[in-house]
Amino acid sequence: MPTQMQAAVVTAFKTPLVLQEWDVPTPGPGQILVKTEACGVCHTDLHAANGDWPLKPTPPFIPGHEAIGIVVGLGAGVTRVREGDRVGVPWLYSACGHCEYCLSAWETVCDEAKFGGYTQNGGFAEYLLADPDYVAHIPKGLGPKEAAPLICAGITTYKGIKETEARPGEWIAISGCGGLGHLAIQYAKAMGLLVCAVDIEDGKLEHAKRLGADLTINAQTADPAEVLKKTTGGGAHGVLITAPSLPAFQQGVAMTRKRGTCVLVGLPPGGFPLDIFNLVAGAVTVRGSFVGTRQDMAECLDFAVRGKVKADIELQPLSAINTIFERLEHGDVPSRVVLDFTDTRIEATSAPTRDAVRTDPVTA
Repeated sequence: MPTQMQAAVVTAFKTPLVLQEWDVPTPGPGQILVKTEACGVCHTDLHAANGDWPLKPTPPFIPGHEAIGIVVGLGAGVTRVREGDRVGVPWLYSACGHCEYCLSAWETVCDEAKFGGYTQNGGFAEYLLADPDYVAHIPKGLGPKEAAPLICAGITTYKGIKETEARPGEWIAISGCGGLGHLAIQYAKAMGLLVCAVDIEDGKLEHAKRLGADLTINAQTADPAEVLKKTTGGGAHGVLITAPSLPAFQQGVAMTRKRGTCVLVGLPPGGFPLDIFNLVAGAVTVRGSFVGTRQDMAECLDFAVRGKVKADIELQPLSAINTIFERLEHGDVPSRVVLDFTDTRIEATSAPTRDAVRTDPVTA
């Protein structure tokens, strides 16, 4: 096993990531070492690199919370995984395991939770450490590149749909049809729901139709709440807002029918006003949903193994990470980008505008 690895590192907020050589970490007691095969790129990685959220990571750190790889090292006391297992290292890196939230299967909101690519070094590297109690076990028949987006975008949307409590045959509105939304549409259809897809780009709405959306609305040319209420006779039973947009949040609440539930998973900066009178008078629930539990992970991966859900992916090398981040900032990523660590022949498919900076001893 090599002693050095390449990693894309946040050395300071709001600056390009730096490609550096780091020591391959050694797993301590209760840890495993994973050799990265693929790692998805999420908008949260961009927030981490920019230090956008109140709880900030501490540079230098390695982002990436959609890492899939092979277990190549075990620390003392590890029995839940074996060398050679394929696992995913997700956003929920670990939790305390004994608080009221962990004991009630809500480990995602544990006060002592640690997060991959944020408070713990993540998957923008050739190797990473993981907690064997919290890794995703990737089923046979699901490749690493296909699995990578599912352990964040997939589980987030699947759990969010569950949190709407919409039942088969009822309407769910999905606001934002990009990286998260295109998976949400597939999960919702597989769960027997009628789907209204809302976006501001006709291309994404056409894609939503191909994925099975029963109704599509361009929010730039029509009022989503008005169209949906007229079509469904009252609005959506459940609404899932994946778009990191305050207007989308306001539209989402307005699309929710009486006694319906609007679930928020997008994380735009700032706050948004709520129409208290109509929320109370309509008995509407507005609920936040934060990724998903280990059981949710197993369920969302099972949909993919059975061919019900498939992420649209674009493969890129680690060296393209800053170009990818720039594209994310400009909304120029139609679905999900996956960093491929298994094929060194992959080259960036778009002209670099914010190239990764190499530092010694890495050679060009």
